[in-house]
Amino acid sequence: MLNAHPSSSTDRRRARLATVASAVLLSLAVGALPARAAAAPPSASVSIAASAASTTVDLDRKALGSSLEALHQAGMYGAFSSVRDGSERWRGAAGVADIDTGRPMRPDYEHRIGSITKTFTSVAVLQQVAKGRIDLDAPIGDYLPELVPGERGRNVTVRMLLNHTSGIGDYILPVFPKLVEDPGQALDEGRFRKLVPEELVRLGLAAAPPAARGTHSYSNTNYIIAGLLLKKVTGQDPESYITRNVIRKAGLRHTYFPRSARISGPHAKMYESFYGTIEPARDYSVYDMSWAGTAGAMVSTTNDLNDFYRRLLSGKLLGAAELREMKTTVPAYEPDAGQEVMMRYGLGLYTLKMPSGGWYWGHDGGVFGAGTWAMSTEDGRRQAAIGYNLMKYERFGDDGKPLPNPIGEALLRHMDGALSGTPAARVPGATPVPLRLLAMVQPRR
Repeated sequence: MLNAHPSSSTDRRRARLATVASAVLLSLAVGALPARAAAAPPSASVSIAASAASTTVDLDRKALGSSLEALHQAGMYGAFSSVRDGSERWRGAAGVADIDTGRPMRPDYEHRIGSITKTFTSVAVLQQVAKGRIDLDAPIGDYLPELVPGERGRNVTVRMLLNHTSGIGDYILPVFPKLVEDPGQALDEGRFRKLVPEELVRLGLAAAPPAARGTHSYSNTNYIIAGLLLKKVTGQDPESYITRNVIRKAGLRHTYFPRSARISGPHAKMYESFYGTIEPARDYSVYDMSWAGTAGAMVSTTNDLNDFYRRLLSGKLLGAAELREMKTTVPAYEPDAGQEVMMRYGLGLYTLKMPSGGWYWGHDGGVFGAGTWAMSTEDGRRQAAIGYNLMKYERFGDDGKPLPNPIGEALLRHMDGALSGTPAARVPGATPVPLRLLAMVQPRR
């Protein structure tokens, strides 16, 4: 429970740090989704079809460039974006890749994509479902009895792992225990640390359950277990399996699991502010990503991500039955009284409604210093993907609630306009806080 009225400035700082550190549990380092990004869901069914139809609106290149530049002017160091509609393509970049040298951002840079990795891992698992080697509704203990023993092994299904309804805790805070006291020191100490997935799972299983089983509660542990499940049924290292059977099958040329702490291709520096507790923001583009694994370690480009989601949603990577399972969703959070759910989560894929009215499918990702967001119309005709290099730019008040920030609003406006084909109007009252984070920072009573 959060103390809504800390008794001193030190207590207030600790309360804010506790709030934001807890929020990290909701994604690899909390993704990109601005609050109020969506309105009512298209239906109450757990299996939904997004209402955004194929768009025939030509790409407004001037508007796309202007909205991306507006993101930089709002305070984002640098950003790059790729948008496509059918055979039409646009790419752009704004701001800087290195704040010390002024090196400009480029649209073809490689970037750490964080939790978008989960979509790739889920596709790999569903490929094994199609082959009859995995049953989505079988207990995970049937496959990994020593890794997930006892009651959890008997009652947590593979589906629950993929849609985050397992009730299993997240390993992030146990891996970075100093996040609450000194985020900069915590991240610096972990820069070159090598972790094995079995240890990450052990820490996640030992963590307090975030929610009752059956309720969506985002946990990276779920997707580390999914990677070990792949290893068990295929006999292959999961990263190698995903590379051969998902990345290469999709024809992606700049998407990979990094082999070292360094990104192999051209890339921007990646700056982490951790909600103002790391000042000035520090570059974490060099980082051992073994702490993220099959939950969030991948590197890609915005072009590759658009290719990936187009091929996935148009049925090129999974059969119709498996894609239908992937798009069977649960509410992504518990709404306030009188409010409707604005986002629903499937199997490594979610759907949400943007302010201009369309529903889109995709995922966001965030790791230390790097944010990415990739979305698509349901038919796979129109995609937009963006990468940016300043993370957790939001600030919190003494009560632990998020303060308004123009960066998130500019990010939302760019993506909404890119997907809808029309420049998005300003969203009254919008905040830059990710949807999952917003649910976490409300004081518990």
